[in-house]
Amino acid sequence: MHPLLRHTDHRPFPLPRAPWISRQNWHDLLFAHWEIPSERIRPLVPRDLELDLFDGKAYVAVAPFTIAGIRARMSPPLVGLSGFLELNVRTYVRHQGLPGVYFFSLDAASLPAVWGARAAYGLPYSFASMSASPSGEWTEYTCKRKSTFNPKNAVPAEFKGRYRPVSGPRPRQKNTLENFLVERYCLYAVRRGKLVRAHIHHLPWPLQDAEAEIEINTMMSTSGIELPQSKPLLHFSRFLEVLIWWPEIIGKLGK
Repeated sequence: MHPLLRHTDHRPFPLPRAPWISRQNWHDLLFAHWEIPSERIRPLVPRDLELDLFDGKAYVAVAPFTIAGIRARMSPPLVGLSGFLELNVRTYVRHQGLPGVYFFSLDAASLPAVWGARAAYGLPYSFASMSASPSGEWTEYTCKRKSTFNPKNAVPAEFKGRYRPVSGPRPRQKNTLENFLVERYCLYAVRRGKLVRAHIHHLPWPLQDAEAEIEINTMMSTSGIELPQSKPLLHFSRFLEVLIWWPEIIGKLGK
């Protein structure tokens, strides 16, 4: 048994019965969350999914980070695919009572990762030119979308900024906004007209309060999301080990 599987009390629902298939590590991750009126998000999410709201409010996030140590179960790191930069745009949903994440977009600096995730999970990955470099306590991060599967239809999207932690790490208590936003143990996606769910597992997020200087962020607007002028809620995590399951089909997409 993987050591992570000995710690499950923090999960909002039980572990899946199927065995996990891969593991990876997430490094230097920023959560930048904005409160958005739910009526603006509802048309952008498949109607088979229920928006998951906190005190009646919807949230969207941009999350840049580094993925490393990718390996299949009982296998060495994957050659040429053991790590890359990723930035995703997400909101929060439920299906049949299970809370999860719905991604509007995911950008990665690895073409094999883009191809694999689109084919296996139905996730809307795009290939991007990306960089992340430390500058003291700061992480300086850039992302510029290069292409989707069809370069002629690529949608320009860019992120440029820097961020850093400003507090020590600690898990956030249940029933708090921070816990609601980050303690998510599955994702939902649409693959070939069917709704799929993929489970993940990890220890509670060791969140740190953060500050950020975001110079450019058009990642949201390309998905039809207009951000408010208010400052985002910011959190940072230095490291998280994650187990991942194969996606399961949970139904045909309604019309």
